[in-house]
Amino acid sequence: MKDEYLLGSHELLQPTKILDFHAQNIRALVDERGWRQRNSVDAARAVYEFCREEILFGYNSDADDMQASRVLSEGIGHCNTKATLLMALLRSVGIPCRLNAFTIKKSLQRGALTPFVYFMAPHEIIHTWTEAKLGNQWVALEGLILDSGYLEAVQHRFVHCSHPFLGYAIATENLQRPRVEWTGSDTFIQRDGIARELGIFQSPDAFYEKHSTNLQGIKGWLYRNYFYKRLNENISNIRSGSTQPPIHEQQCNHYDVGR
Repeated sequence: MKDEYLLGSHELLQPTKILDFHAQNIRALVDERGWRQRNSVDAARAVYEFCREEILFGYNSDADDMQASRVLSEGIGHCNTKATLLMALLRSVGIPCRLNAFTIKKSLQRGALTPFVYFMAPHEIIHTWTEAKLGNQWVALEGLILDSGYLEAVQHRFVHCSHPFLGYAIATENLQRPRVEWTGSDTFIQRDGIARELGIFQSPDAFYEKHSTNLQGIKGWLYRNYFYKRLNENISNIRSGSTQPPIHEQQCNHYDVGR
């Protein structure tokens, strides 16, 4: 297999089956926002903030390897599908990008997943983020996963938490001040939940050709036909603050939220 670290910019700008940035809805969005007319840093920031705030955190109707145009059409996404959309948009405006892949601890998803889906989930879950080439620097852009409305709702519930936090699709040293805002450098919101590294890949296609998605067999069928709707109802309830009231400091022990 070709060493992904040695890939040139040309390979990291190409469309793929999953990164279908020639799709009509992606082309229309990029044209409407004028992203191609911006310099690379400004364009990367605009694309990042779009994916973070205008594509709400949620669970898509199909497996992680769904096309970027479908993620955009659904208007929601999680770590893997938001990474796909971000990559497609970056490449569409001429910014080279690659995929960094890992597994994350199941406990990171406690609270975000409904109890039965959490019970069925594997102990380690596939997790990816996009890395953009800006100048001579690779910038990891994982912090786009959660929209501000969802993140602020969790912060409000655990407002007294001064410890590292694991749960509700979050794994961070500082819940109240995570590294999610665009600064031109790395952003993260789930990195502290990583279990294993899987490598760097030219595209989602290359990654999923080597590693299966999180949804296989009967579990995949149940997810596509039933569970994802219940999961999104749960996320909407969290975002609206209608789940549970704020908890006290003594209830928020070091990483206990996610166990």
